[in-house]
Amino acid sequence: MATARKKPTITLSPSRDIPFNQLVLSQSNVRRIKAGVSVEELAEDIARRGILQGLTVRPVVDENGAETGMFEVPAGGRRFRALELLVMQKRLARTAPVPCVVREGGIAEEDSLAENVQRAPLHPLDQFRAFLTLREKGQSEEEVAAAFFVSVNVVKQRLKLASVSPVLLDVYAEDGMTLAQLEAFTVSGDHARQEQVFERLKTSYDKSSYAIRRMLTEGAVRATDKRALFIGTEAYVEAGGTVLRDLFEGDDGGWLQDVALVDQMVADKLKVESEAIAAEDWKWTEVAPDFAYARCAAVGGYISRTCETFLRCAPWAPTSRDRHLISAFSTLARCVEMRR
Repeated sequence: MATARKKPTITLSPSRDIPFNQLVLSQSNVRRIKAGVSVEELAEDIARRGILQGLTVRPVVDENGAETGMFEVPAGGRRFRALELLVMQKRLARTAPVPCVVREGGIAEEDSLAENVQRAPLHPLDQFRAFLTLREKGQSEEEVAAAFFVSVNVVKQRLKLASVSPVLLDVYAEDGMTLAQLEAFTVSGDHARQEQVFERLKTSYDKSSYAIRRMLTEGAVRATDKRALFIGTEAYVEAGGTVLRDLFEGDDGGWLQDVALVDQMVADKLKVESEAIAAEDWKWTEVAPDFAYARCAAVGGYISRTCETFLRCAPWAPTSRDRHLISAFSTLARCVEMRR
């Protein structure tokens, strides 16, 4: 007669509060090298928010196998050290109850190894959503950074993901793109444009973050462009212009998005410069953001010929002032020639 086998049952280790002065750090803790958040920072976090994850402990037994009332901590050593620091600073009572999971079977080293190896890092999107929630509740970027033990720049970078289309965030969440690619989309806040570029990527051989940035900034004016340097980025922003910035890679000042505004400001400033020069008794002035090759050649040649003619045909001996002006004109001619 066949008998049915009982399915094995899973028994979870009991949890209880144990006074801190009954805890000792186990030699079985596998973490030997300091990494990540310092004990001091963790202590401050515990002081502010309490201990969010209990310690894994095992009863300490004497040579006869009898429990001594003490418990060793094989998993949670950094939390133990942080609590110990708070006790030493007299900010926490020695008998303060500490939430613990009491283990009895198995090997202590396995407890420590499992807790460290099985721990998954927080996904960047989860980090972004957590940071965003705190910002919406009124916390500053500096306060968020302090709460999560990261730099302010990391907080700014994660919050920048809010400028990415929800469609693309979903693609990233499903491993449809890398974090570097997602970060590249933050260069533009135009969701429709982002999605358009993403569709272009599907048929493109180059799907790099560089290619994404290039597509999103097509038509924009680099901050290193001569037009941007001429009018100044600050003046452009004061006039209502928008600058696209990249928090994830060096962008040399970003991109000036409103090309029409840039060109108008360049024209206006050139006009002012032209009027100031004309007031110095010049016969004529001509301004343009750029001159064609032929025009540069004509101007350079005209200046050179004028200087030569003056020296040859002047009805009086050139004065020092005349020679100074001719020298300046010759320098100008060389500059124009170099521009060619």
